[in-house]
This record gives sequence, C-alpha cells and structure tokens, in this order.
Amino acid sequence: MGRTSYGLRLVILAALLACGNAAPQQVSNVDRNIQDIFNTSPGVNQPSGPGGFAQVVTPVPIDPSSPVINFNSISGKQANCNCVPYYMCDPSTNSITEDGSFDGFGLIDVRFGDDDPVCPTSVDVCCAGNRTRSEVLNPTPLDQRPNQPRGCGIRNLGGLDFKLTGATQNEAGFGEFPWTVALLHADNSSYFCGGSLIHPQVVLTAVHCLQPHAPGSFVVRAGEWDAQTTKERLPYQERAVQRIITHPQFNVRNVANDFALVILTQEFTLDDHINVVCLPAQGASPAARTTCFSTGWGKDVFGAAGKFSVIMKRVPLPVVDFNTCQTQLRGTRLGPKFGLDRSFMCAGGQRGVDTCQGDGGAPLACPIGLATDNRYQQSGIVAWGIGCNDNIPAAYANVALARTWIDQQMLANGFGTSTYST
Repeated sequence: MGRTSYGLRLVILAALLACGNAAPQQVSNVDRNIQDIFNTSPGVNQPSGPGGFAQVVTPVPIDPSSPVINFNSISGKQANCNCVPYYMCDPSTNSITEDGSFDGFGLIDVRFGDDDPVCPTSVDVCCAGNRTRSEVLNPTPLDQRPNQPRGCGIRNLGGLDFKLTGATQNEAGFGEFPWTVALLHADNSSYFCGGSLIHPQVVLTAVHCLQPHAPGSFVVRAGEWDAQTTKERLPYQERAVQRIITHPQFNVRNVANDFALVILTQEFTLDDHINVVCLPAQGASPAARTTCFSTGWGKDVFGAAGKFSVIMKRVPLPVVDFNTCQTQLRGTRLGPKFGLDRSFMCAGGQRGVDTCQGDGGAPLACPIGLATDNRYQQSGIVAWGIGCNDNIPAAYANVALARTWIDQQMLANGFGTSTYST
C-alpha cells in the first residue's frame, strides 16, 4: 500500500531542502532513500512487493448465473464440485428459511502465493451439486436486522456475507469499511489514490492526489473490495466528478493542510457495503495509542496462473502524540531541525506494520462511542512518511483541524453536515 505518487516525493524532497540546509551528497542520499521507500520511478508502473500496489488489473466481467459445473480445482485438492460465487451455494441445505432470510455464508478461504486456491477467484467456492443454486442467495439486509446501529462510520466487523480465512496480508472483509473509495483514471480505470465518503455526493481525500487531475479525468468508485473480480454479491458503483475543492492553505513545499473535497455529479446509492464515515469535531484528535485503521488496496500474487488479487487492506496503527512523532522524525534523514507542521497527526511506528504500501488520500479511521456499535470517525488522511515498515510513525493530515473548513464548504455547496456528524 504506497503512500504517495512520484509528484509527492518531489514535494517531500523540496520540504527537506527548505528545512535541512542539506549538502548535495545528503540530498542524493535522501533521494535514494525515498526511491527505496516507494519503490517506483517516474512514469513506471511496477509491482512493489508483497501487499504492494502499482495498478488495478481490470477484470473481464463474469456472468454469475453461469456456474462452472463439475469443476476440477486448480490445486487438485477437490474435484467434482461446482465452482460458483459464494452467494450461489447454500451454506447448509437446512440453513435457508422459507422467506430466504439468513445472515451469511460462513468462511471463505482466501489463499495467496504458493498455496493455490481451490477455485480461481476470491469469491468462488467449491460447491457440492446438491447445494448449488441457480439464483442469488441474499442475506437479510443490515437495515432489516434487529439492533443494527445506524448512521455514519459503522464498520461491518469482519466483513459482510462471509468471514475470511487464509488471509495473511491484512486483507479487510468484503464491505468491512464501507466509506473507503478508490480514485481511478477515467480513461483506463487504473487506480491512483484513495478517499472516503462523507456524504453520498462528497469524497474527502488529499490535495496532493488531485493536483495533476481535472474533474473530468477521473472517477470515484465505492463498494469495491477485490478489484480483480466483478463477482461480489453487491456491485461497486462509480460516479463522475463535478468539482474539486482544495484547502486554501495547502502548502506544496511541506504538504501542510492536505485536505480536499471531491463533489460528484450524482449521489452514490448507500447500501450495506457503501456508507459514509463520521468526522471528528473541530480539534477533537484521538488519544495517543488509540488503535486506528488505514484502509486501501494492495496487490498479491494469487493462483497458479499468477493473477493479481487486489483486495482492500486494513492496517491497524496506533496514534502517536505530536511531540513524540516530531522527535522521532528528527532522528531520521530529516535532521534535528525538522519541524512537523501542526496540520498533521501521526500514527504507526511499529516495525513491520505501516502504510508505506498504502495509497495517498486514504482514510485513517478511529473507533468512537460504544464498542458494540463498531462506529468509527476519520481522524487522518494518508499523507507522507520518511520510513517504511520500521519504527518511525507516518504523517496524516489531521481531519479534526479541518472540520470547520469542511462544514463551511459543504454548506456553501448546498450539502448538509448531518451525514458525517455523530
């Protein structure tokens, strides 16, 4: 999950030059360091290692009404079953009531690398003939279930429909973080940044993601999970962009005030897998050591044919207080005089757990309220970092410091603020 594009790496380098008085050799070292961190070169689309993300592989749509009968599995582990989407396989011949109501399909085994899957895509299962159905089995919608919390920021803990097993790269469940959206180039549907839904027609993301993009050059996709397939039970939705609003105090030199709103041409239709996130009150930052989640997409080798499975990731990250973060950053190549702008908050700093392979503009969401509600508010936006998978925290645009500005822009453009307010 890579934090930023090459353009932002140049921004970070400019910031380092501005504050560090670095000698030419030091600048060269910093340049190499950032190249190592992000593992890309300008204009080059290349894989970035386990869990990394360089591109979305656009899938060929598959008709879920045409199951593969008497399928012999890739791995040879099973045979004489029907390889069908999970929602066309009765999880138990006695589990479906007369009105069709039930809560889910149990476990789905997702395997990566050398451990080949039984079926060719992440949402297929090897289904016995007497359990294969010709019509989609739909679990009871969330809004029809008793005691289901309502409103913004509801995390579908573990995911909708099924729980994952065999996942080793922090994969999120299907629809688990329903506010996370992908920004895609309009001409080829390739991914370039993340964002979050704060209103059915408004996305919160980072300015640095949008600087090279005009409204007509990209689209927003909500409800995505595995970008390698279109076979999820609930389909993703895409919307065109009407307008981009950037924070007036965004500083290109140090990426301060990295807040942007994307106004869409029409609203998303909210559903179990598409919802808005809550936003914190002005100045209400989460306490240090609170475990939050950054969500985005990663790429892993999947299956014997070497296909890519681009499944949303969830990276747990502890909040780091501002002064501690600044001290730790001063111990890096940034140098002892580095000053972290107050528009940032920090999270991470645990070796091996980081968003260095995540996407810029993606949300950092923290739990609020009753634990049983599984409600989250977005405290940060993925901005930049000087290290990868080490003990140095990463910098996130602090959403709590922009709440008043966000409210003002929403009201000025004819939207209310109730959708993201708890």
